[in-house]
Amino acid sequence: MRIVIKIGTSNITYKTGNLNIRHVENMCRVFSDIKNSGHELIIVSSGAIGMGVGKLSLKKRPDDIAGKQAAASVGQCELMYTYDKLFGEYNHTVGQILLTADDVKDEKRVNNFKNTIERLLEFGAIPIINENDTIAVDEITIGDNDTLSAIVASHIDADLLILMSDIDGLYTKNPKKYADAKKIDLIEEITDEVMALADGKGTELSTGGMATKLKAAKIVTEAGCDMVIINGEKIYELYDLLEGKNIGTRFTGKK
Repeated sequence: MRIVIKIGTSNITYKTGNLNIRHVENMCRVFSDIKNSGHELIIVSSGAIGMGVGKLSLKKRPDDIAGKQAAASVGQCELMYTYDKLFGEYNHTVGQILLTADDVKDEKRVNNFKNTIERLLEFGAIPIINENDTIAVDEITIGDNDTLSAIVASHIDADLLILMSDIDGLYTKNPKKYADAKKIDLIEEITDEVMALADGKGTELSTGGMATKLKAAKIVTEAGCDMVIINGEKIYELYDLLEGKNIGTRFTGKK
């Protein structure tokens, strides 16, 4: 199975922007094991700006474009160094791909990144994709990696997109605010009522929230790919998910 996994900033760093070492090590161990089992794995990873904030010892995420780009420049180096080191411990090689909105809108550029991903997979490497925050500005950004991961999954004929979040899936209400919120296990059609369930943004260092995840679900399911939202803190549940157990919220692709 060809699987795209999107990792959010909150799955990689603490609120300080510093690396959550234990969690990232666990993620890379599980991902390596999944690849060892025969699955093709593509990772879309947030965290460049967040890690740059920590590396530069900034008090908060910059508000201006140049500041975000500078933080991303520092953080992307740290991010890829971390992945290269940790995946290398399990004899896996990673390859970096940085994209902008123009890259996924222009047919020639789309073919170029698709071909690169295909060859990386043929070579046995794990492609790690992020938006190119060091050069992107508001007018040309994709905006968030939930959307980017859906675009990538739809272009490379992925079987499954897994969005790692900070909650267990999509709920009838925001579970952080309402004790009676109930998780929705399966969504076969993304209606206006489903879209209305989105509530708020992610953490201070991230750009996404449930709204961007539902937008991603619309993109990827229309391309025939399933999508699942899971809690990134419960990384070992990935094994249960791939064994067909009911984990997170699944959106079924339109075949």
